[in-house]
Amino acid sequence: MKEARISIGTILISTWALATVVGLGGCRAIDFKGQAIEAPLPATVEPPRELSMVSLPTYRLEPPDVLQIEMLKMVPLPPYRIQQYDVLQIQAAGTLIDQPIFNLFLVEAEGTVNLGPAYGTVRVAGMSVDEATRVITRHLEEIGLAAPEVSVQLAQASGTQPVTGQYLIGPDGTVNLKKYGSVHVAGKTIPEAQLALKQHLAQFFDSPEISLEVLAYNSKVYYVITEGAGLGDSIVRMPVTGNETVLDAISNVGGLSQVSSKKIWVARPAPGGVGCDQILPVDYQAITRGGLAATNYQLLPGDRLFVSEDSTAALNNWIAKVLNPIERLAGVTSLGASTARNLQTLGRNFNLVRGRTSLIFGP
Repeated sequence: MKEARISIGTILISTWALATVVGLGGCRAIDFKGQAIEAPLPATVEPPRELSMVSLPTYRLEPPDVLQIEMLKMVPLPPYRIQQYDVLQIQAAGTLIDQPIFNLFLVEAEGTVNLGPAYGTVRVAGMSVDEATRVITRHLEEIGLAAPEVSVQLAQASGTQPVTGQYLIGPDGTVNLKKYGSVHVAGKTIPEAQLALKQHLAQFFDSPEISLEVLAYNSKVYYVITEGAGLGDSIVRMPVTGNETVLDAISNVGGLSQVSSKKIWVARPAPGGVGCDQILPVDYQAITRGGLAATNYQLLPGDRLFVSEDSTAALNNWIAKVLNPIERLAGVTSLGASTARNLQTLGRNFNLVRGRTSLIFGP
């Protein structure tokens, strides 16, 4: 068995060596990796790198970004009718010195506001703010206050659903504001999305004011692709924050694996119809041991950082894949032969015991 394994391994290694010699002689197949690294395409624009980074273009929102929306002004459209559990800001001049009216008042379930022990309650539910002002003024005059000056403002509307919160941009490019419907924001800059939200909410509020920021930049990413030497490639999707370099990307995936080589490059996506690859070769030794920034490129949205496999590890894994079925088949054959021998031995022993039993006790 051992001789057979050595012979097969010798044949595989000889075949690989022969293919290598033939390739060096000029008759080799097209190798994307080799050609890209040996002859990178000339770039018309100098790519940004560690010591000469550039600012990314104005960010445009895309799914699945997460937005933080805050409603700074939330006043319902007039004429608003006061409802139970609304909160009113009421101020009155000419009241008792020890019992001023200058506070927030809750409209209770009965539709009234309690102005205090000296003034009693006034029903305001179903009225506009102006009507409530006149009713409260008349009430204070009836209890003996001379020409009170009353001001009523809506501080909080109970029936208004809050808008402030975190919102995920859906696959259709919209944010769902629940009760107030959806607004399309995909492809817009932050100021453009903010304006679209204000215009939409103006259907429900009087001159709404909002602030908008991106809480999670999920739509702009780059990829780190690590060849697995025949054991499956690894692809890691990383968000772009505008300041990542090749070293940042390698550190984010825990460095180079045991089956990786030092052959690394950045594949930058090209527009359709260009017909060529944009390859930026990386000198790993230079950017790590030497501290040179020439090939420590800044990563842009859509970039693929490709880490090539170690050829020796790949060959070793390939040989193992080829030999494993043969070894398994040989093992099954050996097990079958061993089982047959054991059964034959067991049969002979059984016949011997039966013969001796017959001599002693008779047939």
